[in-house]
Amino acid sequence: MKRQQKASRFVIHGMILLYTVACLWLFYHQSVADLSVEGEIPYQSDLPLHISMIIENGWYYSFTAYAYKLLYVLFRESTFGISLFLALTAGATVYATERLVCHFGRFREATWYTLLLALSLNFVMPCYVNMVGEFRYVSYQSGNIWHNSTYLCMRLVAVLTLLCYWKLEPKYREGLTLREWCGFALLNIVCTGIKPSFLLVFSPIMGLFLLVDLIRKVPLTRILVFGSALLPSGLVLLWQNAVLFGEDTGNGIGIRPWYSFSLHTEIPKLAVVCSLLFCGAVLLVYIKDLWKDKETLFPVLMSVLGFLEALCLVESGSRGVDGNFLWGYSFCLFVLFTLCAVKWVRTDGKTWQQKALRIGLGILYGWHLYCGLYFFLRLVCGEGYWMR
Repeated sequence: MKRQQKASRFVIHGMILLYTVACLWLFYHQSVADLSVEGEIPYQSDLPLHISMIIENGWYYSFTAYAYKLLYVLFRESTFGISLFLALTAGATVYATERLVCHFGRFREATWYTLLLALSLNFVMPCYVNMVGEFRYVSYQSGNIWHNSTYLCMRLVAVLTLLCYWKLEPKYREGLTLREWCGFALLNIVCTGIKPSFLLVFSPIMGLFLLVDLIRKVPLTRILVFGSALLPSGLVLLWQNAVLFGEDTGNGIGIRPWYSFSLHTEIPKLAVVCSLLFCGAVLLVYIKDLWKDKETLFPVLMSVLGFLEALCLVESGSRGVDGNFLWGYSFCLFVLFTLCAVKWVRTDGKTWQQKALRIGLGILYGWHLYCGLYFFLRLVCGEGYWMR
């Protein structure tokens, strides 16, 4: 039996390697795409702009900029090194997702199906309905995105940060070691430095849980020590705010409900539903269990906050139509899909009602997965992320 398990995992490792190679092909062609072409641009993405802003303009708005600059020099002014770095990041995210799957499912050990589920979670995308939104990605919201390199990097570090938080949360009441505090603080610093979106959805919910602990008589000093691990990343956020929203930039932040969701969608509210159809169904089934498990409640509350930020907040100025407050919500969707997928696979199938429930949820998940695989394959074949 163990031999079969190892053989099955070996096959899935091969699938992940194939996915990583496909990402390398995709990211390299994205990095050299000519965005000045009129009409549909082959391999259109944000990557050429990100590289150009660093190499040509010297605009360092993210920690990834320093990595890209180094890789560009090491690979003799070729974008291959950057593409390889992003492909390895995408592959590593699958393994980080498996750790998240094992955490949510409390699996004793990683198996072939935990790895396969993790791989599938890196493809799920919104259920595409043409009459709701004509663009497969742009009209909806998704946790899997292959056109924005800073999101790809942030997502990997953000998953590791969440895992670190859940490792430390049960023990912080007894006291954290300096090594544990520094490790958690460093992950938050790196994640925020890559993209501030995660901190904006994570820190308020962590603060809320710490407040509940304070009401429950957890020593204030323990709470302050744990919460203070976020302070260094707050300094990084201030630096990014100066770069992105300084007086010379002409950019700012405003409140315009539904603006970002409505930019490229015929029916914005239905597009939101299609984006998390599977998650909504799972949460309705398990709604009574949400309040019993803080590790289930945390990503749900984080998703609600991410949705509200994306719903209401917009940038003013040159980036007004970029929808940059959607990135935090996108990551929340990725975590929420992981949580709900684990809930689905662990659903009992003893009665016919339970079997019907598992099959129904499986069909919804399969729809999300099909749309993601179809989208990714078309990306690899040369289409841009604005595809219909």
